[in-house]
Amino acid sequence: MNLYSLFEIEKPIIQAPMAGVQNWELAAAVSNSGGLGSIPCGMLTKDQVISEIKNFKKHSNKQYNLNFFCHKMPAINLQMMKAWQEQLSPYYESFSIKPSDGASNLRVPFDMNLANAIEAYKPPILSFHFGLPSQELVTKIKSWGSIVISSATTKEEGIWLEKNGADAVIAQGFEAGGHRAMFMTSEPSTQMLTSELVHCLKHAVSVPVIAAGGIATNSDIKKLIALGASGAQVGTAYLLCDEAKTSKIHRDAIKSKSSTTALTNIFSGRLARGITNKIMKDLNFITDEVPDFPYASIAIDPLRKKSETQNKSDFTPLWSGTNRSGCKEISAEKLTNALWGNGI
Repeated sequence: MNLYSLFEIEKPIIQAPMAGVQNWELAAAVSNSGGLGSIPCGMLTKDQVISEIKNFKKHSNKQYNLNFFCHKMPAINLQMMKAWQEQLSPYYESFSIKPSDGASNLRVPFDMNLANAIEAYKPPILSFHFGLPSQELVTKIKSWGSIVISSATTKEEGIWLEKNGADAVIAQGFEAGGHRAMFMTSEPSTQMLTSELVHCLKHAVSVPVIAAGGIATNSDIKKLIALGASGAQVGTAYLLCDEAKTSKIHRDAIKSKSSTTALTNIFSGRLARGITNKIMKDLNFITDEVPDFPYASIAIDPLRKKSETQNKSDFTPLWSGTNRSGCKEISAEKLTNALWGNGI
């Protein structure tokens, strides 16, 4: 089955869910343009998720995708948290601030409470990051008639996703911005380029494969479709769009020709790709000292907030893929049309 019929869309383009830089507005604009808009829900309460659904449906009668995380939520390691705060103490002192005692806006996994809350809306498509939720939850979602998709970063992950209920697999290549979807490996060396992963998964699974990572133009999409992708998931290119909520600091970093990206685990405890900044360089990008996902962000957050008041991005996660050439300050409708070869 192709994406046109599976998702009931006109263009095989999925707008990647990007927590913190977008809401229903970007999703609605992309869906109204014939693609599939996505709403990131991993940092929202159930009431906020319902609000996003209602707002989307007020502005679009098209298909939409709700995206959730489905990681295991470990117990917080207080000793590790204290050591992490001590490592960051010179930065706290430089700003004359103290570490946060609480934990707000943590990324939480999809659970039965969330499922029950959205069941009445029967969302057409649910996508997941870090694998899939329990079989019980997958069965419940499918009983609504909803499509289930998830991201793989290796052949093994793609095969597992299909066996456990994914109706399509997103091939998240090495170039992709934001959190790596890894759930069967934690080794950066296992990650493949998008083109390689698409080719690999095309021969390993029978469900549609969606390319993600390093996609900025219609030409990029055509090349990946020629390799066997059924469509493309695009994130970074939408970051400068009118409907995106990307901060000025983040927008400036995206537009800077000198900006480079790297994988880091410093901001959350899991590998993610973002534009290189001071804290990433100072702590050598990847460290074993960081607390488990998602708790690492608790200690970084006060530094990020204070630094941003000074218009600095030294402690801000500036998520971005390797290819920013498609980023344009235009409407998401124009960008979606351009990605599908209809010009700007």
